[in-house]
Amino acid sequence: MYRLRVGYSDRGEAGPPGIPGKDGNKGERGQSGTDGKVEEKGNKGEQGLRGFPGKLGPQGIPGPVGHKGQKGELGLQGRKGMKGDVGDRGPEGAKGEIGYTGAIGLPGPVGPTGIQGLKGDTGDIGPKGALGLQGEKGTKGDTGEKGNTGDIAMVPKSAFTVGLTIATKLPPANVPIKFDKVIYNGQSHYSQETGKFTCEFAGIYYFTYHITVYSRNVRVALVKNGVKIIHTVDKYQGSEDQASGGAVLQLQVGDEVWMQTSGGEAFSGLFADQDDDTTFTGFLLFSFQ
Repeated sequence: MYRLRVGYSDRGEAGPPGIPGKDGNKGERGQSGTDGKVEEKGNKGEQGLRGFPGKLGPQGIPGPVGHKGQKGELGLQGRKGMKGDVGDRGPEGAKGEIGYTGAIGLPGPVGPTGIQGLKGDTGDIGPKGALGLQGEKGTKGDTGEKGNTGDIAMVPKSAFTVGLTIATKLPPANVPIKFDKVIYNGQSHYSQETGKFTCEFAGIYYFTYHITVYSRNVRVALVKNGVKIIHTVDKYQGSEDQASGGAVLQLQVGDEVWMQTSGGEAFSGLFADQDDDTTFTGFLLFSFQ
C-alpha cells in the first residue's frame, strides 16, 4: 500500500521521443499586395579618370622548337637618342691618277680688221699702139693619125672593217688591239698579227669604231703613230652599254693607225659575243696622187 504525500511527488525519467505527427492542412492564400512605384532613371554619371597602366605580365613559356608563335603587339616607340659627337677626321686619301690630255680647244674669234693702207700713186698710161691689119685666114690642115691608147690610170683603194670575238674580248691595255674577226680587208692594209693599219697611199682617211661595254669600265683611244687622237670613256653601270667614235685623218705612206685601251684591266671592258660586236673600220676618202 502506497502513501500519498501532498505537494511533493517523485519525477520519473524522460520517455523516448514520440512518433512525428502528420502535416497540418494548407492554409488559405493571402491577399495580393499593392503594386510598388517605379522610380525615374537617374542621369548618367561622368566618365571616370583613366587608371594607371597595369604591371607587365610574366614572360610566356617558350613554344616548342620549329613552331612559330604569334606575332606580338607593336611596342611603344622609344625616345629619340641624343646626337652623337662629331667623329675624328679620316686619313687623307691617296693621290689620284694624272688625267688625260684634254681635246684641242675650239679656234678663237676672228680678230678685228686691220687699217686699210694708203692707195699708191697711179702711174702714167703709155701711148696706145696702132692697130695692125688682120691677116688672111689660113687653109685647114690635114687630119693627123690616131695616137696609141694610153695606160689606164690606177685608182688608189684602201678599206677594212674588223671586230673582236669571244676569244679576243677584254683585250690587254696599252697595246694595239688585235681584232681577229675580218669583215672586209680586201687590200690587206690591216694586219691581224700587229693590230695596226698601215697607209699605202698618201691621202685623207676616215676611221670609226663601235664598241660594246660589259663587266668592266672602258677607256679606249684611236692612235696615230703612237699619238692618241680621240678618246672614249664609258663607266659600267651593271648592264650592257655601247659607244662609238670617229675621226678624219691625213696620212702619209707608212703611217700607222690602231686602237688601244688604257688604265689597266679595270678599263678594258670591250665585249663581243654572237649577239654583240666591237668593230674598227677605216677607208680612203681621196688620195694625193
